[in-house]
Amino acid sequence: MAGPCVIESREMTLRTAERLADICGRLELPLIFKSSFDKGNRTSLASFRGPGIDEGLRILAEVRDRFRIPVVTDIHAVPEVAPAAEVADILQIPAFLCRQTDLILAASRSGKCVNIKKGQFLAPWDMKNIIEKYTSTGNRQLIITERGSSFGYNNLVVDFRGLPIMRAFGYPVVFDVTHSLQLPGGYGDRSGGQREFAEPLARAAVAVGVDGLFMEVHPEPEKALCDGPNMISLDDLEGMLARLRELREKCSPPPGKAGGCV
Repeated sequence: MAGPCVIESREMTLRTAERLADICGRLELPLIFKSSFDKGNRTSLASFRGPGIDEGLRILAEVRDRFRIPVVTDIHAVPEVAPAAEVADILQIPAFLCRQTDLILAASRSGKCVNIKKGQFLAPWDMKNIIEKYTSTGNRQLIITERGSSFGYNNLVVDFRGLPIMRAFGYPVVFDVTHSLQLPGGYGDRSGGQREFAEPLARAAVAVGVDGLFMEVHPEPEKALCDGPNMISLDDLEGMLARLRELREKCSPPPGKAGGCV
Protein backbone atom coordinates (compact mmCIF):
# COMPACT_ATOMS: atom_id res chain seq x y z
CA MET A 1 0.00 0.00 0.00
CA ALA A 2 1.57 3.27 -1.08
CA GLY A 3 0.71 6.85 -1.94
CA PRO A 4 0.76 10.38 -0.56
CA CYS A 5 -0.58 10.99 2.94
CA VAL A 6 -3.38 13.21 1.68
CA ILE A 7 -4.76 14.22 -1.71
CA GLU A 8 -3.09 17.57 -2.31
CA SER A 9 -4.35 18.02 -5.87
CA ARG A 10 -5.69 15.92 -8.72
CA GLU A 11 -2.53 16.45 -10.77
CA MET A 12 -0.10 15.41 -8.03
CA THR A 13 -2.19 12.39 -7.10
CA LEU A 14 -2.39 11.10 -10.66
CA ARG A 15 1.30 11.75 -11.25
CA THR A 16 2.22 9.84 -8.10
CA ALA A 17 -0.10 6.95 -8.92
CA GLU A 18 1.38 6.64 -12.41
CA ARG A 19 4.93 6.47 -11.07
CA LEU A 20 3.96 3.96 -8.42
CA ALA A 21 2.24 1.77 -11.01
CA ASP A 22 5.36 1.90 -13.20
CA ILE A 23 7.71 1.07 -10.32
CA CYS A 24 5.64 -1.81 -9.00
CA GLY A 25 5.06 -3.10 -12.51
CA ARG A 26 8.80 -3.31 -13.15
CA LEU A 27 9.37 -5.04 -9.82
CA GLU A 28 6.34 -7.32 -10.24
CA LEU A 29 4.95 -6.21 -6.89
CA PRO A 30 1.22 -5.86 -6.21
CA LEU A 31 0.17 -2.27 -5.51
CA ILE A 32 -2.76 -0.75 -3.64
CA PHE A 33 -2.82 3.03 -4.00
CA LYS A 34 -3.38 4.94 -0.77
CA SER A 35 -4.35 8.54 -0.18
CA SER A 36 -6.80 10.30 2.13
CA PHE A 37 -9.60 12.65 1.12
CA ASP A 38 -9.54 14.08 4.65
CA LYS A 39 -7.11 13.90 7.57
CA GLY A 40 -9.35 14.38 10.56
CA ASN A 41 -6.57 13.93 13.11
CA ARG A 42 -4.25 16.91 12.69
CA THR A 43 -1.94 18.47 15.24
CA SER A 44 -3.14 22.01 14.54
CA LEU A 45 -6.33 23.58 13.24
CA ALA A 46 -4.18 25.25 10.58
CA SER A 47 -2.92 21.91 9.22
CA PHE A 48 -3.99 20.91 5.70
CA ARG A 49 -6.74 18.29 5.76
CA GLY A 50 -7.45 17.51 2.10
CA PRO A 51 -10.10 18.27 -0.53
CA GLY A 52 -13.00 16.61 1.30
CA ILE A 53 -14.93 13.47 0.59
CA ASP A 54 -16.69 14.38 -2.67
CA GLU A 55 -13.71 15.71 -4.60
CA GLY A 56 -11.35 13.23 -2.95
CA LEU A 57 -13.38 10.20 -3.95
CA ARG A 58 -13.68 11.51 -7.52
CA ILE A 59 -9.88 11.66 -7.73
CA LEU A 60 -9.45 8.21 -6.22
CA ALA A 61 -11.97 6.77 -8.68
CA GLU A 62 -9.95 8.28 -11.52
CA VAL A 63 -6.77 6.69 -10.15
CA ARG A 64 -8.50 3.31 -9.89
CA ASP A 65 -9.98 3.43 -13.37
CA ARG A 66 -7.09 5.04 -15.25
CA PHE A 67 -4.30 2.84 -13.85
CA ARG A 68 -6.40 -0.23 -13.03
CA ILE A 69 -5.11 -0.46 -9.49
CA PRO A 70 -7.12 -0.90 -6.27
CA VAL A 71 -7.32 2.04 -3.88
CA VAL A 72 -7.56 2.39 -0.11
CA THR A 73 -8.61 5.47 1.83
CA ASP A 74 -9.36 6.50 5.43
CA ILE A 75 -12.83 6.73 6.88
CA HIS A 76 -13.47 8.66 10.08
CA ALA A 77 -17.21 8.48 10.74
CA VAL A 78 -20.17 6.21 9.96
CA PRO A 79 -21.68 8.55 7.29
CA GLU A 80 -18.43 8.28 5.28
CA VAL A 81 -18.60 4.49 4.99
CA ALA A 82 -21.21 4.13 2.23
CA PRO A 83 -19.81 6.73 -0.22
CA ALA A 84 -16.22 5.58 0.37
CA ALA A 85 -17.23 1.94 -0.19
CA GLU A 86 -18.58 2.85 -3.64
CA VAL A 87 -15.08 3.88 -4.73
CA ALA A 88 -12.45 2.29 -2.52
CA ASP A 89 -11.49 -1.37 -2.76
CA ILE A 90 -10.32 -1.26 0.86
CA LEU A 91 -11.58 1.00 3.63
CA GLN A 92 -9.08 2.05 6.29
CA ILE A 93 -9.82 2.83 9.93
CA PRO A 94 -7.12 5.13 11.35
CA ALA A 95 -5.22 4.12 14.47
CA PHE A 96 -6.87 6.64 16.78
CA LEU A 97 -10.31 5.29 15.76
CA CYS A 98 -9.52 1.58 15.94
CA ARG A 99 -11.79 1.00 18.97
CA GLN A 100 -14.80 2.97 17.69
CA THR A 101 -17.40 0.22 17.70
CA ASP A 102 -20.01 1.91 15.49
CA LEU A 103 -17.40 2.74 12.84
CA ILE A 104 -15.96 -0.78 12.89
CA LEU A 105 -19.39 -2.38 12.52
CA ALA A 106 -20.47 -0.01 9.73
CA ALA A 107 -17.26 -0.68 7.83
CA SER A 108 -17.67 -4.42 8.27
CA ARG A 109 -21.31 -4.34 7.13
CA SER A 110 -20.26 -2.56 3.93
CA GLY A 111 -18.95 -5.92 2.73
CA LYS A 112 -15.63 -4.37 1.79
CA CYS A 113 -12.19 -5.43 2.93
CA VAL A 114 -11.12 -3.16 5.79
CA ASN A 115 -7.65 -2.29 7.02
CA ILE A 116 -7.67 -1.46 10.74
CA LYS A 117 -4.56 0.24 12.08
CA LYS A 118 -3.55 -0.77 15.59
CA GLY A 119 -3.73 2.21 17.91
CA GLN A 120 -0.51 3.60 19.31
CA PHE A 121 -2.04 3.00 22.73
CA LEU A 122 -2.79 -0.72 22.32
CA ALA A 123 -0.84 -3.89 22.96
CA PRO A 124 -0.76 -6.35 20.02
CA TRP A 125 -3.01 -8.83 21.83
CA ASP A 126 -5.65 -6.12 22.34
CA MET A 127 -6.39 -6.37 18.62
CA LYS A 128 -8.19 -9.66 19.29
CA ASN A 129 -11.15 -7.73 20.72
CA ILE A 130 -11.25 -5.46 17.67
CA ILE A 131 -11.14 -8.46 15.34
CA GLU A 132 -14.07 -10.01 17.19
CA LYS A 133 -16.07 -6.79 16.81
CA TYR A 134 -15.34 -6.67 13.10
CA THR A 135 -16.07 -10.32 12.30
CA SER A 136 -19.29 -10.35 14.35
CA THR A 137 -21.15 -9.28 11.19
CA GLY A 138 -19.82 -12.24 9.22
CA ASN A 139 -17.34 -10.19 7.20
CA ARG A 140 -13.87 -11.72 7.45
CA GLN A 141 -12.17 -9.53 4.87
CA LEU A 142 -9.81 -7.86 7.31
CA ILE A 143 -6.23 -6.55 7.41
CA ILE A 144 -4.43 -5.44 10.58
CA THR A 145 -1.68 -2.82 10.38
CA GLU A 146 1.10 -2.18 12.88
CA ARG A 147 2.18 1.48 13.07
CA GLY A 148 4.24 1.75 16.25
CA SER A 149 3.42 2.44 19.90
CA SER A 150 3.65 5.63 21.91
CA PHE A 151 7.00 5.81 23.69
CA GLY A 152 7.02 8.81 25.97
CA TYR A 153 6.31 12.23 24.51
CA ASN A 154 6.45 12.89 20.73
CA ASN A 155 7.94 9.51 19.93
CA LEU A 156 6.99 6.03 18.74
CA VAL A 157 8.73 2.68 18.95
CA VAL A 158 8.02 -0.60 17.14
CA ASP A 159 7.88 -3.85 19.10
CA PHE A 160 8.45 -6.44 16.39
CA ARG A 161 7.06 -9.17 18.64
CA GLY A 162 3.68 -7.71 17.72
CA LEU A 163 3.87 -8.92 14.13
CA PRO A 164 3.83 -12.68 14.87
CA ILE A 165 1.44 -12.12 17.79
CA MET A 166 -1.12 -10.45 15.52
CA ARG A 167 -0.54 -12.82 12.60
CA ALA A 168 -1.49 -15.67 14.95
CA PHE A 169 -5.06 -14.30 14.95
CA GLY A 170 -5.36 -15.56 11.35
CA TYR A 171 -5.57 -12.31 9.38
CA PRO A 172 -2.99 -10.58 7.17
CA VAL A 173 -0.72 -8.15 9.01
CA VAL A 174 0.82 -5.12 7.31
CA PHE A 175 3.67 -3.01 8.63
CA ASP A 176 3.23 0.75 8.28
CA VAL A 177 6.79 1.86 7.62
CA THR A 178 6.35 5.61 7.53
CA HIS A 179 3.86 6.24 10.34
CA SER A 180 6.10 4.17 12.61
CA LEU A 181 8.72 6.88 12.01
CA GLN A 182 6.46 9.76 12.94
CA LEU A 183 7.29 12.09 15.82
CA PRO A 184 3.71 13.07 16.80
CA GLY A 185 3.53 16.79 17.48
CA GLY A 186 7.31 16.85 17.31
CA TYR A 187 7.45 20.26 15.62
CA GLY A 188 5.02 21.87 18.03
CA ASP A 189 2.24 22.72 15.56
CA ARG A 190 2.82 19.67 13.38
CA SER A 191 4.37 16.21 13.49
CA GLY A 192 7.99 15.48 12.71
CA GLY A 193 9.50 12.29 11.38
CA GLN A 194 12.64 10.28 10.69
CA ARG A 195 12.40 8.95 7.16
CA GLU A 196 16.09 8.01 7.24
CA PHE A 197 15.10 4.92 9.23
CA ALA A 198 12.43 3.76 6.76
CA GLU A 199 14.46 1.03 5.10
CA PRO A 200 15.95 -0.43 8.32
CA LEU A 201 12.49 -0.78 9.88
CA ALA A 202 10.99 -2.18 6.68
CA ARG A 203 13.81 -4.73 6.47
CA ALA A 204 13.20 -5.74 10.07
CA ALA A 205 9.49 -6.27 9.42
CA VAL A 206 10.13 -8.33 6.29
CA ALA A 207 12.73 -10.43 8.13
CA VAL A 208 10.38 -11.08 11.08
CA GLY A 209 7.54 -11.96 8.72
CA VAL A 210 4.77 -9.70 7.45
CA ASP A 211 2.10 -9.92 4.77
CA GLY A 212 2.55 -6.46 3.30
CA LEU A 213 4.06 -3.02 3.70
CA PHE A 214 2.37 0.36 3.93
CA MET A 215 4.38 3.42 2.90
CA GLU A 216 3.43 7.01 2.33
CA VAL A 217 5.38 8.42 -0.58
CA HIS A 218 5.59 11.80 -2.27
CA PRO A 219 7.36 13.33 -5.30
CA GLU A 220 8.85 16.04 -3.05
CA PRO A 221 8.43 15.19 0.65
CA GLU A 222 10.01 18.48 1.73
CA LYS A 223 7.12 20.33 0.08
CA ALA A 224 4.35 17.96 1.21
CA LEU A 225 1.32 19.51 2.88
CA CYS A 226 1.04 16.65 5.39
CA ASP A 227 3.52 14.23 7.02
CA GLY A 228 6.44 15.31 4.85
CA PRO A 229 9.17 14.46 7.40
CA ASN A 230 8.30 10.77 7.44
CA MET A 231 7.23 10.24 3.81
CA ILE A 232 9.56 8.52 1.35
CA SER A 233 10.66 10.23 -1.84
CA LEU A 234 9.47 8.54 -5.01
CA ASP A 235 13.02 8.85 -6.32
CA ASP A 236 14.24 6.53 -3.55
CA LEU A 237 11.40 4.05 -3.65
CA GLU A 238 12.31 1.65 -6.45
CA GLY A 239 15.74 0.78 -5.08
CA MET A 240 14.35 0.26 -1.61
CA LEU A 241 11.52 -1.98 -2.82
CA ALA A 242 13.94 -4.03 -4.91
CA ARG A 243 16.11 -4.67 -1.85
CA LEU A 244 13.08 -5.52 0.27
CA ARG A 245 11.80 -7.94 -2.36
CA GLU A 246 15.20 -9.67 -2.40
CA LEU A 247 15.10 -9.96 1.39
CA ARG A 248 11.55 -11.28 1.26
CA GLU A 249 12.62 -14.03 -1.13
CA LYS A 250 15.39 -15.07 1.24
CA CYS A 251 13.01 -15.06 4.21
CA SER A 252 10.09 -16.88 2.59
CA PRO A 253 9.30 -19.91 4.78
CA PRO A 254 8.92 -23.47 3.50
CA PRO A 255 5.32 -24.66 3.04
CA GLY A 256 3.47 -25.01 6.32
CA LYS A 257 6.03 -23.05 8.33
CA ALA A 258 5.75 -19.63 9.95
CA GLY A 259 7.27 -16.62 8.19
CA GLY A 260 10.49 -14.87 9.09
CA CYS A 261 14.21 -15.34 8.65
CA VAL A 262 16.02 -17.88 10.78
